[in-house]
Amino acid sequence: MNANRPDFEKLAKASRSHEPAVAGLVGHPFTLALTPVADGRAGAYEDNAARTWALTAKIYALLSEHVRLPDGSPIRIVVAPEIVYGARSGARAQAYYTSQGVSANIWVCRSWCYGDELMSACQGIGSSEWQQAAYGLNQTDRPGAVWLKAFCAAMDEKQRPVFSIYSPDLEDETQPFNDFIRERLLRFARCAMAVGFLRGKNFLGIGGVSMGIIGSDLRRNLFLHYLGMGTASYDMCGLRGRIETGFYDHEDLDKAVAYAQKRWTCDFGTGKRPLPPEQLLRESLKLALIVRDLMIGNPRLADPAVGRKQGFKANVELAQGYNAFAAGTQGQRQWTDYYSTFDVAEALLNSSFDWNGPRAPMIVATENDGKNAIGMMVGNLLSGGAAQLFSDIRTNWSPASIHKATGVDVSKLCPNGIIDKRNSGAGALDYALDIFKLVKGGSKMTVQAVVRAIQNDPALQKKLEDLALKGTRFMSCNAEYFPGDGLSSHYRTPGGVPMTAYRYNAVGDTLTCSVIEGETVNLPKKVGDHIGRVTDPTWPESYWTPRGLSSFDYMSRIGPNHDGNSFGLIGADFITFNSMLRIPVDFHNIAPGDCFRPTFWDRCGGDDFRACSLLGPVYR
Repeated sequence: MNANRPDFEKLAKASRSHEPAVAGLVGHPFTLALTPVADGRAGAYEDNAARTWALTAKIYALLSEHVRLPDGSPIRIVVAPEIVYGARSGARAQAYYTSQGVSANIWVCRSWCYGDELMSACQGIGSSEWQQAAYGLNQTDRPGAVWLKAFCAAMDEKQRPVFSIYSPDLEDETQPFNDFIRERLLRFARCAMAVGFLRGKNFLGIGGVSMGIIGSDLRRNLFLHYLGMGTASYDMCGLRGRIETGFYDHEDLDKAVAYAQKRWTCDFGTGKRPLPPEQLLRESLKLALIVRDLMIGNPRLADPAVGRKQGFKANVELAQGYNAFAAGTQGQRQWTDYYSTFDVAEALLNSSFDWNGPRAPMIVATENDGKNAIGMMVGNLLSGGAAQLFSDIRTNWSPASIHKATGVDVSKLCPNGIIDKRNSGAGALDYALDIFKLVKGGSKMTVQAVVRAIQNDPALQKKLEDLALKGTRFMSCNAEYFPGDGLSSHYRTPGGVPMTAYRYNAVGDTLTCSVIEGETVNLPKKVGDHIGRVTDPTWPESYWTPRGLSSFDYMSRIGPNHDGNSFGLIGADFITFNSMLRIPVDFHNIAPGDCFRPTFWDRCGGDDFRACSLLGPVYR
């Protein structure tokens, strides 16, 4: 062990974690490697060693502090056992990384060294599935940029995409990273974490295709080839079986019902309804428990003592769940024609809290739209664990249309028009408020920083829950759409919330992505009430305007009838993430300077579709 190597374990003692990111999910924790490199010549190596380790330590500290898993825990970082300067030292790093389950790597260099011949780039540091970045220090003393250009050229020739991180201005390695380098390092690590986290997890489709919606046609190979994920299907008759045999945690259900009766504002409608209020509440919450158990399992369902006490037969197999990071619920129409909707299940599971308190949001797509679930998974990971909003792209309202319908002039408020994003009954309850206003100075913070501040403060978590429930009214469903009834989560998202919309599309056997940044709009009450009344006043509503294009442009060019939405402006992260998995972006409004992709894209003239086509999906 080199005597100049810092004690990285001590450096990160307070923050390092090896635990799975979300309770109940199985998988090796995402692990990022830092690989310092240097010129191996006698004298040159010794002159660079201490400062190379110091630069590596600085990156380690930055990433440990700011890159988090969805539950708020830090990512796991390992460092090469020695500076890599030749084939043997490279092989030693590779052996160590293999034992640690590494899936992404950042090369760190402050000086010239031998890029291709001696650093094992062609012998196997990493694999074709690893995400690779290289940081070369921009300085006049032994400039790392010279190595960086040589190394990236070697990687491009081998068709091994690498992200080049290099400052546009000269750097002082004794000072903190400038904003450009800091953001590129963080963006690479965030996106690589999302890639690594998804691999090996599953998507669970509960039911089949909803109302002929192509998004709910489960395309197994798209999940496998592009995301490295497995898929599973669970017929809705299994839900009926679990309900009728009592295969759920009855004590947890009683707790959930008591919580809802105490904390929720409910409107159970008038006239004859399919179910009395308390029974409707229990059925709705029962579905939430069962969907959760199907996704991540429940050890209490395998416990014979619990089963005897609660009146069900314990079953170890059925208690396992599907290790699903995301799920979709078909609902319409075969289920909702006869039974209560999944609105409560979707609204609660997608939120950052439930009757058991604060937790990492889960991902559940309405109408079993698995392709929208892809975006919700990605948005959740890139935003630092923020709840995601599934919505219908319901209606494009231009200022002229609004004025004609209501007599109100909103041309100054939303000159580009608005999209009425209105889920058919369910929306994550977090979107009943502006989470940026919860945190002091939140309006000037990134969404990742805001989410982390909330995760670290029980008082803020409680305030979020209180405000979300105060702004939400659970309302009996429209019987014309949902004969079996249900409880829609109705709220109106406040205006001025930065929000990124996204959608993944299947085009033949290719997956593409659309991502557009914008913000919510606080419409005059007369306008909002009119739009709600002529659409469905029981559904959650968010009025959103895109940046730099009209709402009509968005409505015209976005793929299907659903999109996903995340707090914060994370479009640039989506661009980087998609390039990692070779998913071309077909529609976006991100500034060219913020589009951070591997150097291989430059060799393809910057053509995203051409680069992705030449490389092909990572896991195929």
